[in-house]
Amino acid sequence: MRVYLFAALIALVVSFGAIGGYLLVKEKPVVTIHQVQGTEGKNVLYTADNEGNLKPLDFTVTADKVLDAVVNIKSTQSGKRYDGQGEYRQLPDPFKDFFGDMFKDLPQGEGSRPQPMYGAGSGVIINDQGYIVTNNHVIANADEIEVTLHDNGTYKATVIGTDPTTDLALIQIKADNLSPLALVNSDDVQIGEWVLAVGNPFSLTSTVTAGIVSAKGRNININREKFAVESFIQTDAAINPGNSGGALVNLEGNLIGINTAIASRTGTYNGYGFAVPSNIVSKVVEDLLKYGNVQRGMLGVSIRTMDGNLAKEKDVDFTKGVWVENVGEDSAAEKAGIEKGDIIVKVDENETLTSPRLQEIIARHRPGDKVMVTVNRDGKEIEFDVVLENARGNTEIIRKEKKEVLNLLGADFENLGKEEAEKLNLDGGVKVTHLYAGKLRKETQMQEGFIITHIDGKKVVDIKDVSKALENKEGGVMLEGVYEDRPGKHYYAFGMGS
Repeated sequence: MRVYLFAALIALVVSFGAIGGYLLVKEKPVVTIHQVQGTEGKNVLYTADNEGNLKPLDFTVTADKVLDAVVNIKSTQSGKRYDGQGEYRQLPDPFKDFFGDMFKDLPQGEGSRPQPMYGAGSGVIINDQGYIVTNNHVIANADEIEVTLHDNGTYKATVIGTDPTTDLALIQIKADNLSPLALVNSDDVQIGEWVLAVGNPFSLTSTVTAGIVSAKGRNININREKFAVESFIQTDAAINPGNSGGALVNLEGNLIGINTAIASRTGTYNGYGFAVPSNIVSKVVEDLLKYGNVQRGMLGVSIRTMDGNLAKEKDVDFTKGVWVENVGEDSAAEKAGIEKGDIIVKVDENETLTSPRLQEIIARHRPGDKVMVTVNRDGKEIEFDVVLENARGNTEIIRKEKKEVLNLLGADFENLGKEEAEKLNLDGGVKVTHLYAGKLRKETQMQEGFIITHIDGKKVVDIKDVSKALENKEGGVMLEGVYEDRPGKHYYAFGMGS
């Protein structure tokens, strides 16, 4: 009986507890939410500066400094161009398979004219006059270039010059209150150093990724130009299509390279990105602004990076450096005394452990520059003073006429040579050697190699005649000329002024 009574009391207590709990739940509880300004966190990663002092690894200040200097570039192509033989051809992009920059063909109706193609890339503002560095392949074959700043302001761009051998281009916009980046000595960049890549991958504007410098002096054989220079800074900061032409910066927010390519089996980020070093960028920009085109000094040798296998093949003792496979006849190297079989170990006290490194050092010089080349010959080091030459085998600086009106046309010009003029039975003329974004690509079907003989009926003998005829010109312009390999005269019309 007591057991049952005790059990009943327990049940009664549990029941009252349940009822009490129910009543408590029915009342509206007071909920308090605490808010704090910011987050209470501490930097846990540190890095060392050049003096070895530890400092917090914080990317926010660097990103804030860099974002305003990196722009989005939209290039518009007509899709196809007339090849002079009655057919339209697809415009090639030599980097498309490696770093496509998202060119896409818009839908076309059957029987319709070709529709425009659009490409996206990045660029870096390098001074307050609106000069922007990007990759040549971002703007190559474009009829029109549009630049969008970080604040979403949009401007039309003019091509100042290009250098396909380094895959760099210089364009300009007319804008105020720009935020340029400073270039630093890329020789001082160290493997393992923290870097940020800033650009517009997949048209996602103002994207920042972080990583380290994985290697220097990389050659990935992506550039097929005859005198191509590849000595890339390699990074594991994520770089994807659309980053091309963007900035690779150090933690101080200074430019150490222009992002150019990726190594990938899928076409997207796979751990390896490559940037043109700022020392090459600086040289190319300086040449384009001062001379109108790039002045490339050359040794005149064919080379291979020394390694154990090459040493065994050539039956020589292994020496770190660059093997001289051949020396061009009457080249700068031959004139100085460099011979086939020499191993180049230094240029001006800069070690040359690989072929790309040697190419990079020489590419910073112009024809006529003197460099000291140290070679290992039969185990002994010998120094040679070499006066670099241009591709024509002399030390002449080849200047391009620098006129704003010529930039608006979007072309490189050269005066017709005497022998070529006689062959074509002409008194003279101006050859269009290269076309890029501008009026000629956008408004005509002109092809490279066209020789201008008349403008609006007036004879043209040299480039100065072209500038004089078009400066302050308003309204329509008619160009008359010939092609070396096509019969008859050809005419192209376009508009000038507003």
